[in-house]
Amino acid sequence: MSFLHPAGPVIDLGVNIDHIATVRNARGTVYPDPIRAALLAEQAGADLITLHLREDRRHIKDADVLALRPQLATRMNLEAAVTREMIDFACQVKPQDVCLVPERREEVTTEGGLDVVRHYKEVEAAVRQLKAEGIRVSLFIDADEQQIEASRAVGATVIELHTGRYAEAEGEEALRELERIEAGVHAGVTRGLRVNAGHGLHYTNVQPVAAIRDIHELNIGHAIVAHALFAGWESAVREMKAIMVAARLGVQYAGKAGA
Repeated sequence: MSFLHPAGPVIDLGVNIDHIATVRNARGTVYPDPIRAALLAEQAGADLITLHLREDRRHIKDADVLALRPQLATRMNLEAAVTREMIDFACQVKPQDVCLVPERREEVTTEGGLDVVRHYKEVEAAVRQLKAEGIRVSLFIDADEQQIEASRAVGATVIELHTGRYAEAEGEEALRELERIEAGVHAGVTRGLRVNAGHGLHYTNVQPVAAIRDIHELNIGHAIVAHALFAGWESAVREMKAIMVAARLGVQYAGKAGA
């Protein structure tokens, strides 16, 4: 047993490798290689690898997903829009998890949760198709009770709560957003859902979220990639995992948190 790997599950870290691919694509090179980044992240303590295949292929490419799937020792969490192209591709790849997310071409990053209430029939059909292939389905939603109930009703077994508003807030507003996340976690768990969270989390704002007892997994990418420029990739992954575990165990993180 170690601090990073205590006996029994504590909280999982999903390392998102999208922005490794963003750097690669900026110059049209084959480096930095997101596949190598994923495998090194696993060695450094990542519990899963998350990647978002966007419709415009702005970072992750189809070939990245296909190449990575058989090489992972942990599991793949593929983020995808609710479109026929993406759902069919996911069924071809068969990752362990698919997280259905909203997507707009003009957005820089995902700006909010999936509106399951509004798009109930489309989401329900996508969930049914993915589950038929043995894929666990997560829905990336806001911490809203109506959205959480709709997620349960369409057949999803996992929800990932969007933490972007919390990450952007300060002071009392941040505390209110944290309370909203906590209420969303409780609403999900009482409905029998596994609850994950992510978006905008970094080395100093992650602790209060990681400390929420019933959150199973946090998915973090941009902050780890950014910190890796100064600390190194594997060190950045290890540090994030250590901060999360310390917060969950209620102990003081001994290191110096990254940016």
